[in-house]
Amino acid sequence: MTPQQVETLFRMGKDYAFARWSCPIAPVVFGVDDATLAVVKGAFEAVVALAGHRMAGNDPELGANCMVFFLRDWGELAGLPQLERLLPGVSDLAARLQADDADRYRGLHFDDSGAIRSAFVFLRMSGPLADIPAEDLALAEVVQVILRWSDSAFATASPLARHDGRTILRPEIAALIRAAYDPVLPAASRDPAHALRLAARLR
Repeated sequence: MTPQQVETLFRMGKDYAFARWSCPIAPVVFGVDDATLAVVKGAFEAVVALAGHRMAGNDPELGANCMVFFLRDWGELAGLPQLERLLPGVSDLAARLQADDADRYRGLHFDDSGAIRSAFVFLRMSGPLADIPAEDLALAEVVQVILRWSDSAFATASPLARHDGRTILRPEIAALIRAAYDPVLPAASRDPAHALRLAARLR
């Protein structure tokens, strides 16, 4: 990818806004059976290993800092009062998602340095997502939260591809994730020159 293509993947409107996780990722998954749980956790392990980052069994402040909810409908969020403490305004969010007939939501939260501190992923499985294989859905969602991508990063092209009958991460996206977690680079940056440093590592 060119530096311009890299920059576009992390541009929020007119601003460049790159961020990666600075703390180990401690995921927890709700609303699935044991087989799907293993698939989702496997996706986390694979992407985190690719990045050269770390996972943890728990987060010292939050317990779990990356929460993935599989839901039948958005009304289920209102039945999780403990979630309001972690994500204030979740009831209003659920109403907006219901009104928009959305099938997924991702929210990232950041520490004082701008690095990713926690993430929430909500997936409504009563719609189109129900037809996506669990392996594909899990891999795509983990890729989407491993970095702070722009809202349009994957609007026209999925981060996944098919190869020899298997679903894989697109090589250029895999390389970019690996480069983004280079310990020499900052965990967060709003300087477009950061995209040049990422692109150089892709070569």
